[in-house]
Amino acid sequence: MSTPRTAPSVRATPEGLLWEPSGRWVRGRMRGVTVVDSRHPVLVWEPGVPVPLYAFPRAEVRTDLLRPAARPRTGTHTGSRVFYDLDLDGEVLEDAAWTFPAADLAGHVAFEWSARTGRGLDHWYEEEEEIFVHPRDPYKRVDALPSSRHVRVEIDGTVVADTRRPVLLFETSLPTRYYLPREDVRLDLFRPTDHSTGCPYKGTAAYWSWRGAAGVPPDVVWSYPDPLPAVAAVKGLLAFYNEAVDITVDGVRLERPSTHFGRAPSGRPAD
Repeated sequence: MSTPRTAPSVRATPEGLLWEPSGRWVRGRMRGVTVVDSRHPVLVWEPGVPVPLYAFPRAEVRTDLLRPAARPRTGTHTGSRVFYDLDLDGEVLEDAAWTFPAADLAGHVAFEWSARTGRGLDHWYEEEEEIFVHPRDPYKRVDALPSSRHVRVEIDGTVVADTRRPVLLFETSLPTRYYLPREDVRLDLFRPTDHSTGCPYKGTAAYWSWRGAAGVPPDVVWSYPDPLPAVAAVKGLLAFYNEAVDITVDGVRLERPSTHFGRAPSGRPAD
């Protein structure tokens, strides 16, 4: 996780929350109804959570759609005790919103994002661009750079990819990922799956699993068929989890990194 602790605009609360004002215009919608329309959002980082979320002034939230939660998820979200159900014409979305116990954030309401937690508002926008999964962290950078490095990928001793025209993706706090042209990958050794994930920095990923012997995690290969403009260079290229395969770069075998992706790639946002 990149940490904003040293940024002068970031404040800390006694509860362990980090927060800072954002200048972005943020809107959240559910079933086509605008529930949040805020020009004064606040980014909040919870302890132990690697990605931020937004909280909004009550005046910029459709509080008329919120009801005290019937079954509040007390104890979650850094000890929050006040939760709200969202009522859209009788359709109730439980625990869709909450308030933090921190005095600094009094008068602000936070919301779940359905793409991240399986419940919450289903469409979010920063200015006129739709964003996915969670807010983008202003202290995280993602760069996709074409390269001429020689990259070879092996699984159980079988060479499954070999290229001298990769795109290297550098993302704060994550291992370098190597995106490879399809024609340089033995894609016949893999099978497409119906798994997909969304990333606020890159877009929506499709996956493939290894056809060989057990021991290789599912969905070990992914691709962004229509990436966001900032990483357009990876469009259609294929990447492997460094944590689960052997990658050699310019003749040097890389150590397998230890990350949460290595423990369970399937179901996690792709890199």
